[in-house]
Amino acid sequence: MIQAVFMLGGLGLIIGIVLAAASRIFYVYVDPKVEAVDEALPGANCGGCGLPGCSANAEAIVAGKAAPNSCVAGGEDLAASIAAILGVSLEAKEPDIAKPGCYYSVEKAETLFNYDGIQDCRAAHLMSGGMKLCDIGCLGLGTCVRACPFDALIMGKDGLPVVDQDKCTGCGTCERVCPKHIIKLSSVTRRILREYTVDDCTTPCQRACPAGINIREYIHQIAIGNCFEAVQVIKERNPFPSTVGRICPHPCETDCRRNLQDTSVAINGLKRFAADFEQTSGKRIQPFKAPATNRTIAVIGGGISGLSSAFFLARLGHSPTIYEATTQLGGILRKAIAKERLPLDILDWDIDGILEMGVKAEYEQVCGKDFTIPSLLDQGYAAVCLTTGGWDSRLARNADQSIEQQVPGMFLLIDALKVNVEGTVPVSGHCVIMASGNMAVKASEILLNKGAKRITIMMQQNIASSGINKDQLAQAKDKGIHIIFQAAVQRFRGEGNTLKQIDYLNMDTGATETLDANTLFVSYGRFPELIFTSVISENDEKTGEWEAIAPYKKPAQFNEKGLFSENDEKTDYNAAIRAIAGGRRTAASVHHVIYGNKIALEEDVLKPESDIQDVSQLTQVDKKPRQIMPIRTPQELAVKNELEQGFTPEMAKHEADRCLQCGLVCYERDLALELPKAA
Repeated sequence: MIQAVFMLGGLGLIIGIVLAAASRIFYVYVDPKVEAVDEALPGANCGGCGLPGCSANAEAIVAGKAAPNSCVAGGEDLAASIAAILGVSLEAKEPDIAKPGCYYSVEKAETLFNYDGIQDCRAAHLMSGGMKLCDIGCLGLGTCVRACPFDALIMGKDGLPVVDQDKCTGCGTCERVCPKHIIKLSSVTRRILREYTVDDCTTPCQRACPAGINIREYIHQIAIGNCFEAVQVIKERNPFPSTVGRICPHPCETDCRRNLQDTSVAINGLKRFAADFEQTSGKRIQPFKAPATNRTIAVIGGGISGLSSAFFLARLGHSPTIYEATTQLGGILRKAIAKERLPLDILDWDIDGILEMGVKAEYEQVCGKDFTIPSLLDQGYAAVCLTTGGWDSRLARNADQSIEQQVPGMFLLIDALKVNVEGTVPVSGHCVIMASGNMAVKASEILLNKGAKRITIMMQQNIASSGINKDQLAQAKDKGIHIIFQAAVQRFRGEGNTLKQIDYLNMDTGATETLDANTLFVSYGRFPELIFTSVISENDEKTGEWEAIAPYKKPAQFNEKGLFSENDEKTDYNAAIRAIAGGRRTAASVHHVIYGNKIALEEDVLKPESDIQDVSQLTQVDKKPRQIMPIRTPQELAVKNELEQGFTPEMAKHEADRCLQCGLVCYERDLALELPKAA
């Protein structure tokens, strides 16, 4: 008996020693903050944060990989509690809402075959893409509804998902389970930042519009008598509806699907009608804004591009201030457009709307004279945008005979070559010319005579397409002129009012290289649009240094690299609507930069050469005559100096009804059409 007790006691001792050793070997340290955050989270494990469960989200929050308000199932109180645990401040988060992007249900669509398999969209999608002729259209089997953890989705009477915005938490579950990607998370910020992709249901007119306005929707709102809603849709992508409604070259009408039957819809005339309705009503209609971020942004230049940048920055929740060299905003449009086409009170109405969005303006402030970019950064601006336009803008403000230095160490080459003007461009040390063509070699020789010690020419082209032959290349080398071919300039670095370095992509090797420089001369008709930020040390303090990059390029230039690539603007934008689109891209780029996000387009971004569905003929569509914009008589022009009168409400209704309300391949038909029904 005693022997047994000792045996059991010894065995227990051995087990205790083994367990003690194991506890040391396999001990896992749990961060108290992770534990505290995990306990604060609701334990819903809905996956809305994008991570597998609340414990994973807690670890990501403490590690700084997720925000304190990343839990979509919790509210503001939960986010504030987590922020308190971490000892950080909390920035207001804009709510995401699921938004379906399909307009035609299976019941309305032409079908390829009947589907009798598992009633799940993902299963149907595996069978040649599903039931619909449209590659990306809703399959209508309700998988998103069944997957929603918050009962925020139902299938509507038309066979398309309907979102209950009061219940939707923006968890993204529906987006993840939809095989056609027709239901996606939406918010003001998301709509401003994203470019259209190949799996978006875009219409031909929308794809042709440089600003990407949802033309189908605003015409639909006009057709049903909701002009205020139409204005709000337009201002999602265009803060100048009254102005653009008068002067736009309307490439959208060229691609209007109605051209396959008779004549395009008067898209631009309808835009003007909605904008005029707003102005006549005296009620300003503004698009939605994201919560305030308390970040200030400086925008240099109050033309269409600068105003658009500021407008979209304000909608993203930032506080932009425009620095304008003249006494009025509007840029070249004040001088270049005939007043009978664009009365200045119309332009001012749109500009006032932008200022009412929360945009400030400082007038008679010339960059390089009254302030510098580094001085703005020293004032606490999170970023500075350069949107001063090109040579035409300089002519419009009578600055063609002056020499300007808007960017530290950067000049237009034409300024360096001027004679008989006040002031001179400092030419010394290492001078770099960003140029194309063999005229850059001639300019280099002039700069050498003016005192440059060393000249480097940076060209986007290769030797074969540069226009420089071997003899000219050898002569340039003998004179100390170095030419770098296939150089795509990516970034500038400097300190105070001094330029120090230029980063460029060697397109031959794919490597990023750095070139030390004192002065940069741009051989084009404009300073590039740039975004400047302060360089911050590891101690979160400003170093006095700055860097500058360009906004991302439009999708049509997806594969182009560097400043002044083949299709970049070499002077002013050739249409206001393109400047507006450029302004939105600048604002989106600034937003990414100040939050440390990568500026890049998605691989499936929609480009002109993208392979997407379309139709080549219309069926069951009656011909309807287009409404012609009425013109004022000479007597009427004496009273109101605007040539075109605009549509009457009756004309606008008739024209809006001509719109086919297209999708990729679907459109509204005039006559009843019996379609095979899906099983």
